[in-house]
Amino acid sequence: MNRLKLVLFISCLSLVLLAIPSATEASQWDHKTTVTFDQPVEIPGVGTQVLPAGTYIFKLMDSATNRHIVQILNQDQNHVYATILAIPNYRVRSTDKTVLTFRERVAGSPEALRAWFYPGNNWGQEFVYPKARAIELAKITHEPVLAMPAELAPNIVAPVWAATEAPVVALMRAPVTAVRPKGEEVALAEVVEAPPVQSAAARPSALPRTAGLLPLIGLIGLLSLGAGIALSVIRKRSS
Repeated sequence: MNRLKLVLFISCLSLVLLAIPSATEASQWDHKTTVTFDQPVEIPGVGTQVLPAGTYIFKLMDSATNRHIVQILNQDQNHVYATILAIPNYRVRSTDKTVLTFRERVAGSPEALRAWFYPGNNWGQEFVYPKARAIELAKITHEPVLAMPAELAPNIVAPVWAATEAPVVALMRAPVTAVRPKGEEVALAEVVEAPPVQSAAARPSALPRTAGLLPLIGLIGLLSLGAGIALSVIRKRSS
């Protein structure tokens, strides 16, 4: 009986080891963050889209390409306020806290949300505004602002829940530029910063690549095989 318990223990341990990696990845990829504003804040949308003071959830909907989709939801996550296109932006030093940056504003008007940096990350999300509003913000701030076609503004406020829905697909494919106060387009590099280029001497030596889940799967296979053999031997002796 003790041997049978040992076999069952090894099998259960194998299942636990298999479950650990997927649970860890699922808790990190979307960068879910709770944010509380003590005053109204402008976000990309139709015209001047303003969030009232309150608590909101920020999270990535899709991060598989260099076009990121950020969703802003209510605290219960049952209402989507905005689905926003963002371009990765680099900062030299990361922090252990969430960082939101804003653009200058006209006196008495809400600050316009510019970028969101997740704790511990050098890469952040630089938000893209519909072109007409981007030009207005550029006039206020005297610096270029990321812009996309104004006709896609309704896609930002559409109540979508999946990255495969048409409004999100349209945002992912939208041409993105940077515009100055007079509407002239400039390079994206004037708004978003690329990571510094390291020389071969300064670049750290490459770490050996891991095989991901393959070693774990192999271990589980060996444990299962061993458990099966042990169980077979126990049955033969019992008979």
